Amino acid sequence: MTIAFYSKTESYNEFSNFALFGVEMDDRWYPTIEHYFQAMKFPGNDHAEKIRLARTPASAKSLGRSRKVKLREDWEEVKIDIMRDAVLKKFTTHDELRELLLSTTDQELVENAPGDYFWGCGKSGSGKNWLGKILMEVRDQLKQRE
Repeated sequence: MTIAFYSKTESYNEFSNFALFGVEMDDRWYPTIEHYFQAMKFPGNDHAEKIRLARTPASAKSLGRSRKVKLREDWEEVKIDIMRDAVLKKFTTHDELRELLLSTTDQELVENAPGDYFWGCGKSGSGKNWLGKILMEVRDQLKQRE
């Protein structure tokens, strides 16, 4: 069975990067992993702090997509590892999320994001689903710790 998640009105919406579960990364608190992920596009830059302090995950995403500020040169090489670290931190920080993720046993997890063919499955279902893959990797890591 496949578990699809995306919208905050759907089941398993806690798996979304927009879910309001904060993480401490690099000695700073981020309200969501979307805030962290977007800020990491501009490390050491004032723009990263502006993203961290954004009022909503949507605002953080919008600020992170701005190209008025220079994106880090290695972004394409590091973005998956940055997401993996943030997702692991989210599910080790919040016990209720860890339990929810573990309750999915070995089911396939798919970010049902119609406009995202990299992190999600895209409208056609042909997307790479990197967020789903990372969640399944983290689930396997958590199982090994149990």
